[in-house]
Amino acid sequence: MNLAVSLRFLATVVVLGTSSAPPVLAQSCLPFGPGEILTYGIRVATMGAKGQTRMWVTGPELIRGRTTIALRSEASVGVGFLNGSDRTVSWLDPLTFAALRFTQHERHIIARSSDSVEIYPEERRWERSGSRRGVIASDAPLDVLSFIYFLRTLPFQIDSSWTFNRHFDDARNPTTVRVVGRDTISTPAGRFPVWSVEMRVRDKEHYGGDGVIKLLFSDDSRHLPVRIQSVMPIVGTTVMTLAAVAHDTGSPCPLVADSRIPRR
Repeated sequence: MNLAVSLRFLATVVVLGTSSAPPVLAQSCLPFGPGEILTYGIRVATMGAKGQTRMWVTGPELIRGRTTIALRSEASVGVGFLNGSDRTVSWLDPLTFAALRFTQHERHIIARSSDSVEIYPEERRWERSGSRRGVIASDAPLDVLSFIYFLRTLPFQIDSSWTFNRHFDDARNPTTVRVVGRDTISTPAGRFPVWSVEMRVRDKEHYGGDGVIKLLFSDDSRHLPVRIQSVMPIVGTTVMTLAAVAHDTGSPCPLVADSRIPRR
């Protein structure tokens, strides 16, 4: 029973890249901002594990003199007395939609792990704790958490597709995203018309190569991720379903994105 893999579900639902298409922002205003809180229930079919994930936005915060918003995620999954947790934060420049810093702290049954990455988009490089360094293929790189929010900016239409190479670790590129249909589903948070999106990712650690993630986004201006489903070897099917939504209480257009992104 590999609880460590299931607890990394948020980190495996996305592998990121830079767009090979022209700019595709669906709107000039970002569909999220500080104050938004999304709560999910998690089910791991094969293991019988259950848990909860919370994704929320805070800020503004200064990172190396640049104004960012912080995208935060906390997940906990368990079976009986076996439990683990995951805490992830991505600091995102909302004007360029580039991640500047990424941290992740995981606690599993018999092990703990931490990751901390400083990302320098203008210099096309990143530095990880432990003196590991790498070159970035994009001037607007992303990480596993900020990519979910990036998907919410895409202009979904039937049969739309994109290829991205924006993960700061080029070994995780490319990712392809395709809109496969529309539907309506009921969740504990309500009933939603949704866009059905299929994402093919490159992830040797969790999929042994390529994997397919299925995501449902609400068919409205916010493009809320209503359900995220992943099928991984050994673990089987893992599903995150939206249970509650709290929106920011300020302007319905809390942040303005740079129309140049995503870039090639």
